[in-house]
Amino acid sequence: MKRILLPAFACMLLASGCASIVSRTKYPVQIASAPDQASFTITNRKGLEVAVGTTPATVMLKSSGGYFKRAIYSIKFTKEGYEPRVVTLESDVNGWYFGNIVIGGALGFLIIDPATGAMYRINQKKVEGVLPQVTSSIKQESPSLRILSVDELPGEMKSQLIRIN
Repeated sequence: MKRILLPAFACMLLASGCASIVSRTKYPVQIASAPDQASFTITNRKGLEVAVGTTPATVMLKSSGGYFKRAIYSIKFTKEGYEPRVVTLESDVNGWYFGNIVIGGALGFLIIDPATGAMYRINQKKVEGVLPQVTSSIKQESPSLRILSVDELPGEMKSQLIRIN
């Protein structure tokens, strides 16, 4: 039994990266807002929409943006009567990635963990967008120019006219 398990375990370690064994590539992130029931749209670093919903919600986000690229997400919050807000969420290097020096070797360090996305992790468990209420402003009429003839002017304005030669 030991003769089978030991070589099988050694093959597993050599065929995979350390972070790929210990970690995951998708992480749950809670999306919240103040006030609740705001709409949100999550886009990745390429500008592609990866999730849409209403707060509060939990979404699964990939920790990698590609080979040797960490994930960067923009989360846009909107709600009628409130100003929109954009919050950025970024992944960072997974500590288990450096375990490849001991366990996974160069194959795990340069190929497996970067390709699977396990070299990155999303530490932030919750993202909250705080939306300030739109301040109502009094609409003023925009200034305009209106041309009148002397006959159309009211009497009190005629007395203020200055003759131009």
